[in-house]
Amino acid sequence: MIFHVMLEEAEDGWIVVECPALPGCVSQGRDEKEALENIKEAITAWLWAEDMKAVSLFSNQENRSSILVAV
Repeated sequence: MIFHVMLEEAEDGWIVVECPALPGCVSQGRDEKEALENIKEAITAWLWAEDMKAVSLFSNQENRSSILVAV
């Protein structure tokens, strides 16, 4: 998957990076390289958490099964 991210230098010199497509998905790094590495981890964690929310909703419904699909 591909996401656009926004980089901004904070007052303390750290680079703050946000993924606008995923509300609340924000990270930072001492430089651009570290910030981009960190936002990749944050995006993965954000998507995993949202998936876990969906799975918990399905687990309470009869006649439904879930399988894992890699993208």
